[in-house]
Amino acid sequence: VIAAILGAEEFGFSTAPLIALGCIMMRKCHLNTCPVGIATQDPELRKKFAGTPEHVQNFFFFLAEEVRQYMASLGVRRFRDLIGRTDLLYTRDDLNYKTKSLDLSPLLVAGKDLNPNAVQFNIMEQDHELEAVLDHTLIAKSAPALKDGTPVHIALECSNLNRSTGTLLSSRIAKRYGASGLPENTINIKLRGSAGQSLGFILMKGITLEVEGDANDAVGKGLCGGRIVVSPPKSLLKKGFEPEDNVIIGNVA
Repeated sequence: VIAAILGAEEFGFSTAPLIALGCIMMRKCHLNTCPVGIATQDPELRKKFAGTPEHVQNFFFFLAEEVRQYMASLGVRRFRDLIGRTDLLYTRDDLNYKTKSLDLSPLLVAGKDLNPNAVQFNIMEQDHELEAVLDHTLIAKSAPALKDGTPVHIALECSNLNRSTGTLLSSRIAKRYGASGLPENTINIKLRGSAGQSLGFILMKGITLEVEGDANDAVGKGLCGGRIVVSPPKSLLKKGFEPEDNVIIGNVA
């Protein structure tokens, strides 16, 4: 609610929905030892996962109910009418000696006070250019595999503009074959270049995604049985490039 009053129109809930699914904050997501079966590819640990979509739905229902209560107390009917209403906030009086020195008044200046013609909420649709993402090419070239499981081999160039590569393709597999996916190595993809953020996000079983080059942050986030290989360019290896002494993927992999 406070974020909306300050002007936010979109919100990230981060860990809270994971907790609704059973996350107990062990902070072992990167070790493949998640004891509740969320952040792991270990089949035995995944059996412990007890979350359901309804758990997340209930979390957001309760969240919406609480937000509605705050809005009612502020006399606001629609959430859109809450955006940018900095006049509804004030600075607390019970500040300690450190925080008393902070002047937060610039944050509470309404946009219309600075510019009478300014709007307080988004009036322009954002173009995410999804029609141009690399996955559409991958989906087209994977048609035989999606239709009846015929193995395919794909080789393409990539750049860091290609984010979440493999995600839309994985969604097609999930819709047709469910959580079991396809047999190992049904769809073999070889990319060359610098892969963008979230390479192989929720990559489904049956896809082998190889990148000769490097990749940005969040490689393999939410991996769903797929296989990802990132290796340095062969030309660099011939020049004495030492993979073990260099970083070729970003954070949170």
